[in-house]
Amino acid sequence: MKLIHEEILIGEADSSKSPEVITCLANIRSAIANVVWPQKSGKFTIRPIIDGNGVLPIKVGFTRKLRALGWKLEERPVLAKGLGPGKVDALKSLPDGRQFAAEWETGNISSSHRALNKICMGILEGHLAGGVLILPDRELYNYLTQRIGNYKELAPYFPVYRHLKAINGLLAVFAVTFDQTSDRVTLIPKGLDGLSLQRRTLKK
Repeated sequence: MKLIHEEILIGEADSSKSPEVITCLANIRSAIANVVWPQKSGKFTIRPIIDGNGVLPIKVGFTRKLRALGWKLEERPVLAKGLGPGKVDALKSLPDGRQFAAEWETGNISSSHRALNKICMGILEGHLAGGVLILPDRELYNYLTQRIGNYKELAPYFPVYRHLKAINGLLAVFAVTFDQTSDRVTLIPKGLDGLSLQRRTLKK
């Protein structure tokens, strides 16, 4: 899978980020490149049918790679008093006691807003050093489950996050897309079929 854009909403320039945060970002980029379809192929190839493909199996290669790099999957972090944020796709513990979060969007645009708010709260409360939300670009979005959260639809709200004055934290949104299309590959499973495939693959 290709990473085509990195939008830094909160945080400093690359040259002044901590080595730990730089490593986390490098891990995330590597994990995105590890996303392939069909499984065990060398690229992410999608069958170009509007609303034809599921989303859950897509992130399997991403989370598997992060786990191999020492990230914890599906954790429930403490981000703020009284806030039950739900599970985070992947968390990396840092030497200063904070964590770095990675979220791969599989829900609708409201889920994307919640993911960014969750990471922001963790930064503001000092529990997170930062986090990245990964979203499909508009072209990939067209071939996925209808109304999945996507970069183009979330982008108009980026100024809201840029006005937040978070200390010592980084918030970013990464846009991803397919390597190629083909009518010969199978559709990515939807619904429970996709969840079952994701669970079976992660256990390997």
